[in-house]
Amino acid sequence: MKHFVLLCSGALLLVLHTTAAVAQTDDPQRPPTPLPAYKISAEVDTARGWQRGGAGTLNFSQVSLRNWAPGGQSSLSLLAMGNLFLHYRGPEHTFDLAGNMVYGLLKAGKSRIRKNDDRLELNGRYARQFTQTLSYAAQVNLKTQLTPTKAPEKPDSLLSRFFAPAYILVSLGIEYKPNTDFSLFLSPATGKFTVVADQTLADAGSFGVRAARLGPNGQLVRGTGQRLRQELGAYLNARYRHVLFTNITYNTKLELFSNYFHNPQNIDVNWENLIDFKVNKFVSASVTTLLVYDDDIRVPLDRNEDGVPDDRGRRIQFKETLGIGLAYKF
Repeated sequence: MKHFVLLCSGALLLVLHTTAAVAQTDDPQRPPTPLPAYKISAEVDTARGWQRGGAGTLNFSQVSLRNWAPGGQSSLSLLAMGNLFLHYRGPEHTFDLAGNMVYGLLKAGKSRIRKNDDRLELNGRYARQFTQTLSYAAQVNLKTQLTPTKAPEKPDSLLSRFFAPAYILVSLGIEYKPNTDFSLFLSPATGKFTVVADQTLADAGSFGVRAARLGPNGQLVRGTGQRLRQELGAYLNARYRHVLFTNITYNTKLELFSNYFHNPQNIDVNWENLIDFKVNKFVSASVTTLLVYDDDIRVPLDRNEDGVPDDRGRRIQFKETLGIGLAYKF
């Protein structure tokens, strides 16, 4: 019955428009009146409601050397990347859930297989639009890894693992989004939580948490290291997407955080860049870079340049990845 009513309504509107057009052509001296233009963007209209999807990429590279005079090592590497999203858009409200995963393995020469990338990121966001380009927004971001990481020179040591560390950002602010390719989110009230679920790493003061206290003998008292660090500050998130050429797209995301109560001039930086090359439906290539700086995190340093870390200090962390492989979207 509902479909029948809609069909009848559409037929009635068609008849009325046809009648109006005929009536206008009866007077040849009268300029025709254009039909009403319903200013509803097709892009916006199709984006309304719930949408879901994702993509997966598998990159593979291999180098084989035999009796190679210049020297070198045979190597085998595998890099997997995937993302999922769930998106809702209404007249005034938007809701987003997204997950991103990157995991890479490397085997060089006769050494054991090691991982060379391991990232897991989850995002949740709610926004309520109050002008054409501005929205009130609240978002939660979680970054961690999947599997344990050990030092190459000390296979029994532990450098990090799942939720050690985990970085959680909870933000309230205003988002400026003039189009689908650019957005700027500014939050004057952001809570940053650093979780170190492994007590041994927490006792060592890894990832900026407070280390275990010293006992009377000058040794660390196990179990007294801080496992959760809380910070309050300002947060900025800028995203930009641009089609450089046919099948070549550039994406960038910049995150800045300043702690109100501890060295606010030392801003935490997380800057990601991605250049995506679409060869065809199933083959793609990508170049990604990741720049990280956190004044509270000290990284291993090789002062005497003998290949073995002998100190720790504050440094800009940088990672670059080039991959060519199979891709699938759904």
